[in-house]
Amino acid sequence: MLQAELSCTLSVKTTALIARTYLVLSVSGLQYINLTNTLCCAASYHTRLVPQPPDLVKWVRREGGFVHQAVKIAPQQDDAYGLGLLASEDIPKGSLLISLPVHIPLKFESDDGNGADSVLVNLARQVPEELWAMKLGLKLLQERAKVGSFWWPYISNLPETYNVPIFFQGEDIKNLQYAPLLYQVNKRCRFLLEFDQEARHTLENLKPNDHPFGGQQVDASSLGWAMSAVSSRAFRLYGKKTADGTRSNIPMMLPLIDTCNHSFKPNAQILQEEDVGNEKSEMKAETEIKQDSPLLLNYGCLSNDLFLLDYGFVIPSNPHDTIELKYDGALLDAASMAAGISQPNFSSPAAWQQQILSRLNLAGEAPILKVTLGGSEVVEGRLLAALRVLLASDVETVQKHDLNTLKSFSAEAPLGIANEVAAFRIIIALCAIALEHFPTKLMEDESLLKQGVSAASELAIQFRIQKKSVIIDVMRNLSKRMKLLSSKEAASAQG
Repeated sequence: MLQAELSCTLSVKTTALIARTYLVLSVSGLQYINLTNTLCCAASYHTRLVPQPPDLVKWVRREGGFVHQAVKIAPQQDDAYGLGLLASEDIPKGSLLISLPVHIPLKFESDDGNGADSVLVNLARQVPEELWAMKLGLKLLQERAKVGSFWWPYISNLPETYNVPIFFQGEDIKNLQYAPLLYQVNKRCRFLLEFDQEARHTLENLKPNDHPFGGQQVDASSLGWAMSAVSSRAFRLYGKKTADGTRSNIPMMLPLIDTCNHSFKPNAQILQEEDVGNEKSEMKAETEIKQDSPLLLNYGCLSNDLFLLDYGFVIPSNPHDTIELKYDGALLDAASMAAGISQPNFSSPAAWQQQILSRLNLAGEAPILKVTLGGSEVVEGRLLAALRVLLASDVETVQKHDLNTLKSFSAEAPLGIANEVAAFRIIIALCAIALEHFPTKLMEDESLLKQGVSAASELAIQFRIQKKSVIIDVMRNLSKRMKLLSSKEAASAQG
């Protein structure tokens, strides 16, 4: 069925040619890093740090927190999600489920301290902001190494390892088959290796009282564990008030609350309350929760890239999943040719078209060339506007519309039906290029899953299946729109 859909747009030979162009544009400069021998892996996700950790519910209550009598920790039916929170009886909408006083959440305060704390702060300053989880991860490692840590009952309940791509075996990383995600995995692995060396250099020859980890050596494995623990469990909430009365937004780990699994249709939500200046982190029932139902939070409207990178799972039919492409004139030229669209060179737009591309941040100084297909937009507005403009020859017609209209997928053929159909055909060609980039076909992937594979391999295959499904959905959506436009054009001609 897939090949039949593609054949009307691209020949096999032309598609293969363009696919090689896509590979150059998407993967150039990417060097694969294999950390199999550096990062520990293969332990069960359900294995806790200690065989019989303390009861987390009892600990929260003992420390002044509140836990609804019907909230229980229990294994989930889907083993991939490990432990979660369950309702042992019906819970009415609006009920307070969990309340954590200000001293229970684990967070990293960047205020300069003395001795070990100042060393930890200085290490955290070496972490780029996009890898914020590592900063809090350093605090987590410090408390894990500390004898008698206040948070030990919580930390001991954390998984021994995380099934995220940085812990995959080398072959399973390759099996992801998607260049943007491979780039992010390599970037994180490279950071961990480099930060390992930075930490070793910083910690060597420290006095015992100045060592933030109690004299224990940290390495890429422990750093990766800590970063994964934080990225998969932390929430960004308001921290303490600053001198000017504002409250910064900081990541923090919320014991027990962070056991909840994800859903785009959650039945619980997190709130922050202030009681006489004492901040609380609370979770309330957003809907009625039936007996034996899991308590679910929405982790965010994220793509499967982020779900897999940070949480270690993939959402089937994720409405927020997208495919990344690089905006490039040469690629558009090739796609236009494959789609049978006769058009001036996309690589050399007219001056007025170049001005609009600059306003779309697709040209000029420091352009953002990453564009996406799929998700709520179907086609990213910047890409759609660019194609509409580049396919237009009538400057006056284009200038009648503002940029928002040109970017809108719901705006029906603002520059005419022929223009719209040509733009859609080129996008379908880009989709075909993206599909050809994957070494395996969709049916091959589904067959592999039926044969039975390792947990990491299953995740990698599920991920690439979902990416291919996003592409196919975009192609089908655009094909339907093209048929509708053609039928309207035909009806207009007859009228």
